[in-house]
Amino acid sequence: MRRAAIATACLVLVAGGFAAGRFIPTSGSAASARKAVRYQCPMHPSFTSDTPGSAPCCGMALEPVHEGGGAGHAGVHRAAGAVAIDAGLRQLQGVKVGAVEQGATTQALRLFGRVVPDETRVFTVNAGMEGSIREISGVTTGTVVRKDQWLGAFFSADIRSPLQGYLTSLEAAGMNESSRINAGLTSAAGTTPNRNAQFAVERLRGMGVSLPQLERMRRTRELPLTIDILSPADGVVIARSVTLGQRFDKGAEWFRIASLDRVWVLVDVLEADLPLTRPGTAVRVSVPGRAGTLPAVVSKTPPQFDASSRTMKVRLEMENPGAVLRPDMFVDAVLQIQRPATLTVPVDAVVDTGLRRTVFVEAGEGVYEPRSVETGWRANGRVEVLSGLEAGDRIVTSGTFLVDSESQLRAAAAGIRGPVAKDPICGMDVDEARARAEGKTHTHEGKTHYFCSDSCKATFAATPDVGAVPARVAGRP
Repeated sequence: MRRAAIATACLVLVAGGFAAGRFIPTSGSAASARKAVRYQCPMHPSFTSDTPGSAPCCGMALEPVHEGGGAGHAGVHRAAGAVAIDAGLRQLQGVKVGAVEQGATTQALRLFGRVVPDETRVFTVNAGMEGSIREISGVTTGTVVRKDQWLGAFFSADIRSPLQGYLTSLEAAGMNESSRINAGLTSAAGTTPNRNAQFAVERLRGMGVSLPQLERMRRTRELPLTIDILSPADGVVIARSVTLGQRFDKGAEWFRIASLDRVWVLVDVLEADLPLTRPGTAVRVSVPGRAGTLPAVVSKTPPQFDASSRTMKVRLEMENPGAVLRPDMFVDAVLQIQRPATLTVPVDAVVDTGLRRTVFVEAGEGVYEPRSVETGWRANGRVEVLSGLEAGDRIVTSGTFLVDSESQLRAAAAGIRGPVAKDPICGMDVDEARARAEGKTHTHEGKTHYFCSDSCKATFAATPDVGAVPARVAGRP
């Protein structure tokens, strides 16, 4: 009896639920009651139409898109790879959106350089004749020397006769004409005793005799046994190639001395940054680990290409007070570059695959479409946009990795895996590589067009100058 009562109650509940279901509309019924505002191809969502029918590319029947459908963006055309991300996931993954900015930018171009001597201030001490080194000083590479500082002495038997000729010319220059005639000292035509003495001085200087030693000979009228080797200028010895007792030939190099009151800095510059290093541009040079900077300017001398580093060697010219900078020292150089007003976006907003650069443009609340862009310089965390965006466009600036990953999945599902082109007939997004492989391309007036189907290609080929057949396809913002 009790079991029969329970069974009867269950039947009543089931019957009541069935009756209620007949009068309570389901979500499907509500969806069908809403008005369809657009019709869309289920295989190629980028194709939409105002009227029902079939897609011209694949022949599939168009499905209705109702008000409020499609994640709140019914009827909005989305490019291949467009994604819709709800607010909760955007907050969880740190997806942020910002506007494309246009304005001037100051960039600090940091370069790496090496100090080298100014070639116009490098002096070599060479042998003017053959002989041997009899005395040598303790000067070595890196020693700071002063002008006319004694570096050593050499002996040469070949210099005795020119030295005697110098003393004789001095005696003749000090006599009157009658005394010279009585002494048998006559001058050649076109010369004078003083001119002969000058010729003797220049001859000895060419042999390596210094002016101070010649002046000492003039005062003492004595022949020196050895000839002094003196420093020609203030500077640093950057090379020493002489030893005590060494025999040498004419032209042999003994010392190389560089004056360091002014130096050059050779900096490595990439070819793309070369236009920024105009002659006369101000530069600040610093030594790693030392406080303070020194001013320099870019030289007027054209840069030289360095095959080993594959960079351009740009010369900086600068004063070197206190000889702080020494040859072969590594330094840092900074150029402050004022960029003209241009479009820029954060570096993190650009997905760079090496062959293609993409940003994600906000097409609606939580909806982002990929867009190819051309970029220029990068500085201060921003990158220049040459084409593909306009000032004020809102793009994804943070969390780009999440959006890009989802976009690639969506594009792959739509059969698009490479660069995207738009079908000029139906407006659909087309994978260029796939269309090329399937022969769905047509070149007109030097421009290649890509098509989603043979019918679109045939339509375009028949009337290429007419333009695209009017289709209900929304363009990019």
